Amino acid sequence: MCIFCDIIDGKIPSKKIYEDENVLAILDISQVTKGHTLVMPKKHCRNIIEADAETVSQCTEAVRRLTKQIVENTGAAGANVLNNCGETAGQTVDHLHFHIIPRYTENDSITIAFNPSEEQDLDAVLALVRG
Repeated sequence: MCIFCDIIDGKIPSKKIYEDENVLAILDISQVTKGHTLVMPKKHCRNIIEADAETVSQCTEAVRRLTKQIVENTGAAGANVLNNCGETAGQTVDHLHFHIIPRYTENDSITIAFNPSEEQDLDAVLALVRG
């Protein structure tokens, strides 16, 4: 069974930030920074690729509103909004979810690095991505 489905069904306790008929937002039990929140659809779908457009839309609208609320109420200087899609990308729970991670300083307990890769032929990459 899915741990997030168990949380949604009330089988596992959580600290709810927001809930409506389609979306649940809870505090992450592993607070990377104060206010780290998980936003998930109540409908089970493994990831953003497999989710239908309506489910993704419901989640992203909740993410937008909650990010503003969390930043304002915690006094954070900004926030990272993350979605890990697939194990290689760091997804550890196979239920679509978004992380809202308030950022207070550049030295918070999270590191996101965009390291340069080998030089790419952007025309070839564009053709690949477009299919």
